[in-house]
Amino acid sequence: MTAATEEQVQVAAPSGKSLSRPFSAFERMVAWRYLRSRRKEAFISVIAGFSFIGIMLGVATLIIVMAVMNGFRTELISRILGMNGHVIVQPLDGPLTNYAELATKFSAVPGVTMAIPMVEGQVLAQGVGDASTGALVRGIRSEDLMKLKSISEHIQSGDLVGFASGAGVAIGSRMAEQLGIRVGGTITLTSPNGDVTPLGMNPRVKAYTVSAIFEMGMSEYDATIVFMPLEEAQLYFNAEGLVQSIELFVEQPDTVDALRKPIEDAAGRQVYLTDWRDRNRTFFSALEVERNVMFMILTLIVLVAALNIVSGLIMLVKDKGSDIAILRTMGATSGSVMRIFFMTGAAIGVAGTIAGVILGVVVCFNIESIRQFFSWVSGATLFDPELYFLSQLPADMNADETISVIIMALALSFLATIFPAWRASRLDPVQALRYE
Repeated sequence: MTAATEEQVQVAAPSGKSLSRPFSAFERMVAWRYLRSRRKEAFISVIAGFSFIGIMLGVATLIIVMAVMNGFRTELISRILGMNGHVIVQPLDGPLTNYAELATKFSAVPGVTMAIPMVEGQVLAQGVGDASTGALVRGIRSEDLMKLKSISEHIQSGDLVGFASGAGVAIGSRMAEQLGIRVGGTITLTSPNGDVTPLGMNPRVKAYTVSAIFEMGMSEYDATIVFMPLEEAQLYFNAEGLVQSIELFVEQPDTVDALRKPIEDAAGRQVYLTDWRDRNRTFFSALEVERNVMFMILTLIVLVAALNIVSGLIMLVKDKGSDIAILRTMGATSGSVMRIFFMTGAAIGVAGTIAGVILGVVVCFNIESIRQFFSWVSGATLFDPELYFLSQLPADMNADETISVIIMALALSFLATIFPAWRASRLDPVQALRYE
């Protein structure tokens, strides 16, 4: 310890009592002094710097990855539930011929916002030239399509006037791009279930005018869905006067179990109910497992950075052996020495955690701009909508998860400082001098 340091010690604790007061000004002063870089301690400072950077990047990465995965789940759920009903009602005792009456009854059930009769069928869609793709035709009433905000509020071109008159269909933007079709163009639909003739079943081929092109932001739906007026779909699929199912939308999708009994009672017949969780259980379970595994893996980054704090503090204790001896001879207790080195290591963890949170929040708020920048730099499409279903990279920060990341990082940082600080406190003046 230098003469200046000895003088500061004497000023801070002339009677030796203030040295024992937990986290006193003197202890904070010495801890801060050990954090500052000096020439002969350059290597220790480098280790401390890497520990700080490691914790910062670990915390930031955890926050960013968890926010993106939360954004994935939120966006996918909102788009899937915006397109598909929360509860699907299918008949068990015959075809749904009284679908209009049942839809009115279901809409009157408390908690149900709307009921949409639906006819569905797989077709081959052909556009300009030889361009073709598989498609799912959904027959729906025009007033019901207007209620689907995910479609009616995301019309890219055209309008639903032609659809309402029964003279047109609505297709997704990616399908229109693949088939080279614009509003007013013609799309040809081919269904394998056509007319029965003496020679067998003939495919049904019919051309429709595209009156609207929508883009809901989920590439799987934008590339495969064709909305057709219900009456026309019934004729096209040989389902005159009936529907295959009625899709119900509810106020609280997470509480659909409580609505099962009222819906069955309103049906007045044998029906089979499936909800959005049953239809997408595998998909969302996989997302949850991936989210938990990523949290565990990325926590290792913070753990490695915390271990760097251990090595840096052990070297600092070895380097400051004479300082520890002087502090102990001047009245500093073992607890005071332990707190000094604890604050030295904890300061790295706290500073790294704060910097990591700031970096993570900044990146999350600008995640889409950052994606576009790196796509421009690399010349490649990062986060291709064709593969990831969404047209933009989402980030949804959860306050509870962010707080848990902060607590975890601080806990690992504090735990990492305990052993080196304890080791320093156990040195008596004679042993401490032998470190030099």
